[in-house]
Amino acid sequence: MSQTPEGERRAWHKSGGRLSVDRAAQHYVAIVESSHDAILSKDLDGVILSWNRGAQRLFGYTAEEAIGRSVTMLIPADRPNEEPMILDRVRRGERIDHYETIRQRKDGSLIDISLTVSPIKDQEGKIVGASKIARDISDRRRIQQQQDLLLQEMDHRIKNLFALSASVVSLSGRSANTVQDLVNSARDRLTALARAHALTLSHSARDDPERTKPTTLHSLIRAIVAPHEDRREAAPRFAVIGCDMEISGAAISSFALLLHEFATNSTKHGALSADKGQIQIHCASHGENVIIVWTEHGGPGVTPPTENQGFGEFLIRATVTGQLGGEISQDWKPEGLVVRLSIPRARLTG
Repeated sequence: MSQTPEGERRAWHKSGGRLSVDRAAQHYVAIVESSHDAILSKDLDGVILSWNRGAQRLFGYTAEEAIGRSVTMLIPADRPNEEPMILDRVRRGERIDHYETIRQRKDGSLIDISLTVSPIKDQEGKIVGASKIARDISDRRRIQQQQDLLLQEMDHRIKNLFALSASVVSLSGRSANTVQDLVNSARDRLTALARAHALTLSHSARDDPERTKPTTLHSLIRAIVAPHEDRREAAPRFAVIGCDMEISGAAISSFALLLHEFATNSTKHGALSADKGQIQIHCASHGENVIIVWTEHGGPGVTPPTENQGFGEFLIRATVTGQLGGEISQDWKPEGLVVRLSIPRARLTG
């Protein structure tokens, strides 16, 4: 028959407080056993004295397998100095808080943990061992590594963007006769880059994780020439035909600038300067190269240039040969300009 609260109080007084101490000890044991963290104790030689269920879950050893063995069984071979350092600090009465390290499970796998070590004292205050609490921080470490990687990638991309923007502004100034010319040319080129960047974002996993799509050659072409289309016209001004393929990396920005220059030149002097002018962009695979042919027709009569065409022509050549590692040829036929590009497939998709 269980005691009443009054009976428990009398028993507590008669026992000199032993009843509450026993209950506190039981409560403490229950807390330790139910903890998700690994909690263990060891003597000053590093021999394991106690081992809770959390330690079994974290490290894979049962209490029977762990108690009586050296705690060094959990320490990877490349960290031989950690346990002597920890024991030295414990002997000096120091507490170690949130020490992040790596430990080894029974199956040999490694795990990131945060370790707290506290000295254990006997009734006379003498240090006789240490308690350890180990917490699994693998998920936190993995998230931190992913964040670090994203920050590095962001830093790299932002630096590239600043460098590209500065180059566009600087080189645009070479052919500008007025400040407004500089503003207009730089703005248009940067806008082309922004459209290409928006295209890559629109195909990101954030939009639809189940249907992640890469940026393709056709979609990039359509995004860049879209501002030159007149939706009021019955027939489209651009026809994009032939094979399609993924395009990625720096090639997206380079190819966007290249297409922008072609369209800008056509607006000034070629098919897009006429109401009925049209352009066909044909994409084909030829061995290790991708062949892209830009063909204009329906514009004013075409005559080959007799002198250097300025920055636009310089940018086209530099982009094709320098950034894309390809070749370009231009044929000023009476019916319209034909531009032929040959670009290594690896430079577009790598």
